[in-house]
Amino acid sequence: MTENHLPRFEDWEANKMKDAAFDAAAKELEPGYQVARLRIQRGFTQTQLAEMIGTRQPSIARLENGSSLPSISFLNKIATALDAKIEVRLIAENKTEYHT
Repeated sequence: MTENHLPRFEDWEANKMKDAAFDAAAKELEPGYQVARLRIQRGFTQTQLAEMIGTRQPSIARLENGSSLPSISFLNKIATALDAKIEVRLIAENKTEYHT
């Protein structure tokens, strides 16, 4: 499929969710998955999103495929372009001893 022919998000997601490895990878690469999901839902290509935030398409591709870790400022630009918000969570490890 070429970048200019966008799938319906529901079709893309249904196909991907059949693969257990995809589900595990999506959780591991969550920022990239979320950006791809929102981008497709909003009807943008990677190139269009890149132009909206002042970067190039390979930067969006690297984020979406998990080969680069985005900065908060980069994610903020993407969130603004996609009419979304950023949530950051710190989750404690299961440890029985805490220092006060």
